[in-house]
Amino acid sequence: MNDVTEPVSEALAERAKAALGRRNLVFVGLMGAGKSAIGRMTALALGVPFIDSDHEIERVSRMTISDLFAAYGEEEFRALETRVIKRLLNSGPRVVSTGGGAYINERTRRHIRKQGLSVWLNADLDVLWERVNKRDTRPLLKTENPRQTLENLMHARYPIYAEADLTVLSRDVKKEAIVEEVLAALAALPKK
Repeated sequence: MNDVTEPVSEALAERAKAALGRRNLVFVGLMGAGKSAIGRMTALALGVPFIDSDHEIERVSRMTISDLFAAYGEEEFRALETRVIKRLLNSGPRVVSTGGGAYINERTRRHIRKQGLSVWLNADLDVLWERVNKRDTRPLLKTENPRQTLENLMHARYPIYAEADLTVLSRDVKKEAIVEEVLAALAALPKK
């Protein structure tokens, strides 16, 4: 796949930005769905700031996500994640990419619903596995059978991700095509 960035339609981006208004656009989905890459490109197309909640969590805690999981466990990590996302959503518009488990937390979902629009990047198992199996930085995949763990996460989380305001299929096409689909879904919403 070619990584040369092609500009998205300015007219589409303007319609999407008008539909977004002052709200935040929040990307949700499993690890490997493309939330950070597509989020960053979408923010650029919309002309709004982009922030990755995992990077912000690492910045404020001065620890990596893996180290946070190891030191404090998933429950404490999720509490910190909720606080950070709530703070990130206090001003908008901006594009926020979240960690794979963030939207599963009811409190975090409530904050996102109140101050943003959620976009689920839905990807199938083969696409996700191809993207995540090359790196050893996913704490939830440090298991005996990481592919099965990923599949189990899909079964548990996809019904919750399906509550998102918008759904876009993440697949192996140029990233610009996915960004165009996100913008088109956003532009189709009534203006706020």
